[in-house]
Amino acid sequence: MKLLINQKKLQGHVYVPGDKSISHRSIMFGAIAHGQTRVKGFLEAEDCLSTLHLFRSLGVEIVHEGTDVLVNGCGIESFKQPKVPIDIGNSGTTIRLATGLLAGGPVDVTLYGDASIAKRPMGRVLTPLKEMNASVSTQDGNYAPIHIKGNQTLTGIRYQMPVASAQVKSALLLAGLHAKGETTVIEKEKTRDHTEDMIKQFGGKLEVTGKVIRLKGPQRLIAQTVVVPGDISSAAFFMVAGLITKESQIVLPNVGISATRTGIIDVIRQMNGHLTITNEDKLNKSATLTVTNSSLKATTVEGKLIPRLIDELPIIALLATQASGTTVIRNAEELKVKETNRIDVTASELNKMGANIETTSDGLIIHGPTPLHAAVVDSHGDHRIGMMLAIASLLVETGQVELKNSEAVAVSYPRFFEDLASLIGEKQ
Repeated sequence: MKLLINQKKLQGHVYVPGDKSISHRSIMFGAIAHGQTRVKGFLEAEDCLSTLHLFRSLGVEIVHEGTDVLVNGCGIESFKQPKVPIDIGNSGTTIRLATGLLAGGPVDVTLYGDASIAKRPMGRVLTPLKEMNASVSTQDGNYAPIHIKGNQTLTGIRYQMPVASAQVKSALLLAGLHAKGETTVIEKEKTRDHTEDMIKQFGGKLEVTGKVIRLKGPQRLIAQTVVVPGDISSAAFFMVAGLITKESQIVLPNVGISATRTGIIDVIRQMNGHLTITNEDKLNKSATLTVTNSSLKATTVEGKLIPRLIDELPIIALLATQASGTTVIRNAEELKVKETNRIDVTASELNKMGANIETTSDGLIIHGPTPLHAAVVDSHGDHRIGMMLAIASLLVETGQVELKNSEAVAVSYPRFFEDLASLIGEKQ
């Protein structure tokens, strides 16, 4: 795809699609709950559709009409034996959370995905699940396909998390819902808490004290209505676009602002970015975010902040290329095991455009401000890298940016290029 944007100011409103994490979980919880769960604002992107496909393959009746989804759940005990292995595409959330959920179910399942999924570590989920007496395995112990033999005699464990991972935590909690006794998960750092919130919403019980989460199983969940706010990880690209593009102001209504996801807001404020929060809805944890073009200063992103913005680090790196001074991102080793090695790919692709970025073993050092120029760049099949590079093209004064593998963006934001074009009055 050729991006012909070149120094246009951005003005307008963007309603970003539904939160990816909540969309995944709404289907999972609806499937194991009893009754009809109604989901409003569901994200119709490839990853979330993979979760829909998974549970339909297990015999769950799901009616999908645009962003509205009805899930007719009858509890995990009603799942049907699938006839073939189930393809979860590119979705790490689907395969990791479903492994925990299905470990306590009645069916035998094999889950596999695309080439990217085949490279992502699964041992971090399988190891604690085996401690719970789960029958889960892979051919080499760490990578998909994953074979899950339904085992309804799971037992709770106390588990100290070696990595800060909402996916691992969620897999264990989903398994704990169908295990005997207490499951205790101790986080390394606080990570996104959508699973804990949804357990409570569906009538489950758990205790959260700091980084310690306790849940007694087995539990029976009851169907609910889930209203999905806009995804702050998707909004982050337009937040940065408004901050770095001259004479720009972008308004983003109904964006999720759960405290475990708002690290990007903290970083923008540290960097002197102009961002306001209005129309806050405390019940649904959402608000309107407005950003305007700003003179930015460098900062350090590290420690407890990292789990609250792990998916936003590539676009934060772009933001840092336009800030005065040297921005340091550290403690972000988890970037190496995303859809790509996002440390290396972020640096290499932005450096093609004239950025001055060094890689480290656990992050990036970004020297700014630097002008960016036209180049041929590549998403490497990573949706967040693709969107980041599209936003980078806004800073190119002459020529054009060619983005290879732009189709990867559909994994989380199918209409991204259309929404970007709407802000500059052009059609893609």
